[in-house]
Amino acid sequence: MSKGIAPMAVFIGTTPNIGTTTAAFAAAYRLAEKSGGSVGYLCLNLKSAKLHRFLGVDEPEVTLDKLQPELRSAALTVDMLRGAGYPVPGLPDLRVLFGNLNREGAEFVGAEEIEHLLDVAEKSYSFVVLDVGAYWDNAATVCCIRRASSRIVVTTPALSHFQEDGRRWIGNVSPMFQVKPNDYDCLVIQTVWRKGGYRMSEICKELGSSPLGEFRINDTMLAGLDRGGYAEWLKADPVGKEAMKKPAAILMKRHGLREVFPAASRQPWYRKLLTYRNGVSSS
Repeated sequence: MSKGIAPMAVFIGTTPNIGTTTAAFAAAYRLAEKSGGSVGYLCLNLKSAKLHRFLGVDEPEVTLDKLQPELRSAALTVDMLRGAGYPVPGLPDLRVLFGNLNREGAEFVGAEEIEHLLDVAEKSYSFVVLDVGAYWDNAATVCCIRRASSRIVVTTPALSHFQEDGRRWIGNVSPMFQVKPNDYDCLVIQTVWRKGGYRMSEICKELGSSPLGEFRINDTMLAGLDRGGYAEWLKADPVGKEAMKKPAAILMKRHGLREVFPAASRQPWYRKLLTYRNGVSSS
């Protein structure tokens, strides 16, 4: 990895409303928690951004649509982007750029604006997580799947999700933009209410992708989303503390991020070292 250029992981769902955003944010949370580096989470779900609700931020000060003047004029800077990021309570190294609140504005976001945003993002953090939801009819999805160094397709064991929807998007549309099915890792959403179903190996065979892991949803998580306490669930709930731990570890190893001990990451000397290394731990 070149100094100052952060790796990017994009999360894209086969189907709307299956948990793509919650899985992507949990991955970003674990990456910031375990690496001690700066992680930027960019919500590029242009039509149905909901993460601010899940985090208890009813009216975000800055959202993607509010940065449109800077994006259109290619004037966005590292300081601007980092300043626009919401620092997650208890984990200030994770900053969130909330997505469009103006749903009608999605069609006016062009490829040039997204490319400029990604150019700045990769210089602003040590790792960038991109959430594009499950819609393909916008520039954000296409630019991000082409640009990201890791691509995670999120689906469920439901046949209509991983087979029908997966074949339509990952199998048919994605190759039109030079991204093949085997360029994706697969993350499967599991719920406590569904028993049995298709296995990871069967889902990956159908999609043509590699297994990354599972993300488990339960009642306490859904209650946390409803009250805006999703970050707290990831921090304190017994199930939440394990959420996306293994997939995040795979991404860290793949992109050269080292896990640090919590005690070390709080020390002033370690933060100075990370700053010197531009926020990227190296061997």
